[in-house]
Amino acid sequence: QVQLVESGGGLVQPGGSLRLSCVASGFSGNIYSMTWYRQGAGKERELVAGVTEGGTTHYSDSVKGRFTVSRDNAKNTLSLQMNSLKPEDTAVYYCNALRYSDPYGYPGSWGQGTQVIVSS
Repeated sequence: QVQLVESGGGLVQPGGSLRLSCVASGFSGNIYSMTWYRQGAGKERELVAGVTEGGTTHYSDSVKGRFTVSRDNAKNTLSLQMNSLKPEDTAVYYCNALRYSDPYGYPGSWGQGTQVIVSS
């Protein structure tokens, strides 16, 4: 498993920005993918953005052009720069990591989440 700790959440007004961070530790081997998910109240958890070790990124349609995901492999960190935030971005944001050595079908390791509230 990978221990993941997220930070950077908070309260922000619509149109504002936040930067989330996730630090991975306590693992062996390399991490293949690191991904941000979010879960709003009463909603299912959904993928937000992710990046592979090689730098390939992917985004949900709802955040394309507003969010930027980045990763520092040397520091085992994942970041999410969130701009032009909307009330519908309000959610708990979770970091997920999947190692090359994780068995097929393994969902990956999860952090405890960080709350983002977009409200005036």
